[in-house]
Amino acid sequence: MQKGTLSIIGLLLLTMTLTSCTTMSNLSQSIKAKSTQVKPRPKRNLPAIAAIPSTDNEAIEFLDNISVKPGRVYLKKASDALEAEPVLARTERADKMPDNLTDLEKANWLQLKYSIQMDIAVEEINNIPLLQKIDEWWGTPYALGGSSKRGVDCSYFTLDVMNSIYNTSLKRTAAEQYEQSEKIDWSDLKEGDLIFFKTDGSRSISHVGIYMTNNKFAHASTSQGVTISDLSEPYWQKRLYSLGRVIKN
Repeated sequence: MQKGTLSIIGLLLLTMTLTSCTTMSNLSQSIKAKSTQVKPRPKRNLPAIAAIPSTDNEAIEFLDNISVKPGRVYLKKASDALEAEPVLARTERADKMPDNLTDLEKANWLQLKYSIQMDIAVEEINNIPLLQKIDEWWGTPYALGGSSKRGVDCSYFTLDVMNSIYNTSLKRTAAEQYEQSEKIDWSDLKEGDLIFFKTDGSRSISHVGIYMTNNKFAHASTSQGVTISDLSEPYWQKRLYSLGRVIKN
């Protein structure tokens, strides 16, 4: 009885094992068959970023009061239809003088920076005190009536620079400085002379800057703060009114 019973049990275990192996084999084949039917998802095509065309002359209109030319942005005042000062498109300032330079290195650094600003050879720049004074104010934002590094207007900037570098006492406003100055011809224009503009559409003098060289002048711009601009810019050409020189004290 015992041998017969063991034989029957062994036969049952063998049968169960064979059945389990057959089931697993069928399950594996079924999984493989389904996996071949699964199609890979197509890759998503991300939208391309539209590039601004780099035309030389054609302005690109974005909003009613803003037009853009490569490198420049012009804001138009809806109230009086006058365009604002040209804004040179540029990244965050990287032109601040390092603090750990010697006096000679500072002079060389200033010459290099302002030779680029005025588009002239480094060797042509000699008035280092003038560059140092301008650089003290460089990038200071415009503020009507302002007289500090938090904000300054055009006439206080010229007043401070002319007093420090040329020992010349100017009156406070651009109109007063115009009345105070001796009018000169373009052929007689030189570094340290004043340039007067009518920028607001009125008959009065409303802006003043200090001539540097190569048609460039330093001033407190309403759009960029203290900077150097080019008189050949159409904006300044249309608004240039007079050139003046104030007698040194």
